[in-house]
Amino acid sequence: MLKKYLWVFLISMVPLVELRGAIPVSQGLGLPLTTSYIVSIVGNMLPVPIIYLFARKVLEWGCDKPVIGSFFSWCLEKGKKGGKKLQEKAGRGLFVALLLFVGIPLPGTGAWTGTLAASLLDMDFKSSVMAVMGGVLLAGVIMGAVSAGFFGALGAVF
Repeated sequence: MLKKYLWVFLISMVPLVELRGAIPVSQGLGLPLTTSYIVSIVGNMLPVPIIYLFARKVLEWGCDKPVIGSFFSWCLEKGKKGGKKLQEKAGRGLFVALLLFVGIPLPGTGAWTGTLAASLLDMDFKSSVMAVMGGVLLAGVIMGAVSAGFFGALGAVF
């Protein structure tokens, strides 16, 4: 069983998949939802401080490199433009906007993307981590409910 939880933990750390993929996998493996929820949150939040502190610096460093420069520049520009739009629409409600951005489980809106956006928007570390954490908790509740419903219905049919 520990091996299954390790899989859930590692899946929750993967960009784009994150907790949104880890919770359904845990339910497919037959693990208890509450424990899987906690393991997924810990795994999903573990990279957040590293992303906040270093991702922007790595992208800025790579902008003038021969092979990766154009991609890194594109990532920075895209992040800055998206961040400015989010900030203009959210105004002083940037914390809530970031929380909802991370919390609503849509493709490309997880903790990795949200943390990078917060870093590019120059949000302070504490607010960024708290908003992302709230979003991860919300996404976990949504994915837990959807997964439990799906696998429960699947079990009732078969």
